[in-house]
Amino acid sequence: MRAFTLDRYGKTGNDLRAADVPEPEVCENDVLVQIHAAGVNVLDAKIRDGEFKLILPYRLPLVLGNDVAGVVVQVGARVRKFKPGDEVYARPDKDRIGTFAEFIAIHEDDLAAKPKNLTMEEAASVPLVGLTAWQALIEIAGLKKGQKVFIHAGSGGVGTFAIQLAKHLGASVATTTSAANIDLVTSLGADVVIDYRKDDFETVLRDYDVVVNSLDNATLMKSLRVLKPGGKLISISGPPDPAFAREIGKPWILRPVTRVLSHRVRKAAKRRGISYSFLFMRASGAQLREITSLIDSEIIRPVMDRVFPFESTNEAMAYVEKGRTKGKVVIKVK
Repeated sequence: MRAFTLDRYGKTGNDLRAADVPEPEVCENDVLVQIHAAGVNVLDAKIRDGEFKLILPYRLPLVLGNDVAGVVVQVGARVRKFKPGDEVYARPDKDRIGTFAEFIAIHEDDLAAKPKNLTMEEAASVPLVGLTAWQALIEIAGLKKGQKVFIHAGSGGVGTFAIQLAKHLGASVATTTSAANIDLVTSLGADVVIDYRKDDFETVLRDYDVVVNSLDNATLMKSLRVLKPGGKLISISGPPDPAFAREIGKPWILRPVTRVLSHRVRKAAKRRGISYSFLFMRASGAQLREITSLIDSEIIRPVMDRVFPFESTNEAMAYVEKGRTKGKVVIKVK
């Protein structure tokens, strides 16, 4: 099958290579999916650049890609939830990524039926950002009606989804964006919109219950100042904390490292009576089914920026890396 592979880690001049690779092996609990579309995420660039080598020690060459929508073509002997011909979508498990390809094998527990009213391209834009927002706002934050949440970068992939989910949960939502995207984030439900080029969010916001950070460490530290005591700071861009090391089953290897990396923010958070959590979202077909119901009920809609052809995968990666996308970028594979 055709795929785009990573041969070596590196930040510059390191495009993915178009190659013919073997079709994936289908184990007894796996579903083989013919890929119609694949979402492109900042995570893909970070893996390519080697930023997650310590956490995710992939064996190279590696097929990149963390979002998929497609059609089931084969199922393993123990699979009961899916059959050939089913339209599905998923964020594959972190150890089994590879959606920049024509086929992928996914454990059935990580898979869900595609939302009925979405195209393949729209569906492929959802899993990673949808699960990230779900796990941040529902699992970690336990966001409740009447609470206040501040979501950084509201016009990005995670931001556009998280704003809608937070509003569905009954929260008041603040976000940052550029002037060009104020109408977009307002249409998604944002109550307070800060033009980050003109205003500093820490001078505008006070006494928030939850902050979801997707930006740099300087922004992370400033975010502590808008939270009230007992508030929760959740970061999807690091630094990883010791709880994350335990969660991925590598406490003795990674716990000392994560303790050092997150020491400053954890110490500052503790001083203010705030909890800090690093979120590296995990695959979950069950949570995706919950998300599907929200999409099918038109409570949440995906926000799409551009669709690139499969052969332009490297161009799609470069476009996402600029950090100016409105919602998600998708590759049309089939």
